[in-house]
Amino acid sequence: MNCNNKLKKIVLLVESSREFGRQLIIGVARYSRIHGPWTFYKEPIDLKSTIPSLTRWRPDGLIIRDSLITEELIKLKIPTILAIHCSSHSHDLPVIRTDSSSIAEMASQHLIEKGLKNFAFCGFKNYDWSEQRGLYFRKFNEEAGYGTHVYFPPSCIQYNEWEYEQKYISKWVNELPKPVGIFACNDDRGQHILEVCKESNIKVPEDVAVVGVDNDPIICDISDPPLTSIALNIESAGYEAAKLIDNMIEGREILDNQILVTPSFLVQRQSSDILAVDDADVAQAIQFIINNAKNKILVEDVVRTTGISKRTLERKFKQTIHRSIYNQIQFVRIDLLSKLLVETDLSISKITSLFDFTDMEHISRYFKREKGVGLREFRKYHKPGNFE
Repeated sequence: MNCNNKLKKIVLLVESSREFGRQLIIGVARYSRIHGPWTFYKEPIDLKSTIPSLTRWRPDGLIIRDSLITEELIKLKIPTILAIHCSSHSHDLPVIRTDSSSIAEMASQHLIEKGLKNFAFCGFKNYDWSEQRGLYFRKFNEEAGYGTHVYFPPSCIQYNEWEYEQKYISKWVNELPKPVGIFACNDDRGQHILEVCKESNIKVPEDVAVVGVDNDPIICDISDPPLTSIALNIESAGYEAAKLIDNMIEGREILDNQILVTPSFLVQRQSSDILAVDDADVAQAIQFIINNAKNKILVEDVVRTTGISKRTLERKFKQTIHRSIYNQIQFVRIDLLSKLLVETDLSISKITSLFDFTDMEHISRYFKREKGVGLREFRKYHKPGNFE
């Protein structure tokens, strides 16, 4: 609670029709409940129609999409944070932006792990976040020895003209080498890919595996088949944005003017639920690792399931998924542990007890070595509503 009990007026000009905007607003609201009271102005229909009334409402702070910022608003000298969406901004203002590199790396790792050798990216034009995700996806694939097919929207197509663009994407998907893993810049684009696959009788995920971004439950679940998507720590970013705008209003020192939205974990659904590994030994070994992720399995245990030598299986792993057997065990276990920390309300001690580690301290060191932060820090940063 604010010690001076001032009711701060905060304008939220962020769309609520998508998961990104909704989660950002929820994060801001959570901060307000703890550190407020605040009052909000949120236009539910047309964000742009709100701007003329801002001078009359006399807000204390703005959290606004970069596409809506105007010289008129800048001249008001109201503490403002831009949620980046459209393009590079030229204003010297704090920003909320997504970590395109980490997002693309997670998509690349997931599709390579599936044993795929053909990769593609489908994004939107004139959006920096989309272009950056495509560039980084190509980079990570190239580092693993693979090329990437990229869809380039025709110059005549705008963002909301799906009825005209559909035939171009359909042609592009049909001409891709199969099987192929497609990284869509967001869930909307992922659904577009799945729609053209359905109309063209392309099998998903057998011929085309698809990964989106945002983990919007409405889009992911309405997709047919359900869309695999990368979940972002958007609500935590909203909480940090509220904290930053609070500090700006109070005139406190600002140490960092950028809030980075990072990926939390990948939610696999049917659109990428495939193991396209031609080598039967590697496929059998990977399935064994997945089935025993909670157990303290060793490389020798994995080798024993295949009946071939350790040296031969290691070579096959490197050739197929570009990881050692040991690294694959680590990857699968850390991924499962991360999901349990974020998706469940189980206590950390209960979660660690599910894994066959020697003790709590051991699993904490193991997790921190792989993720760079401890178990509690990871949950605090990525789990919605966990800001204590």
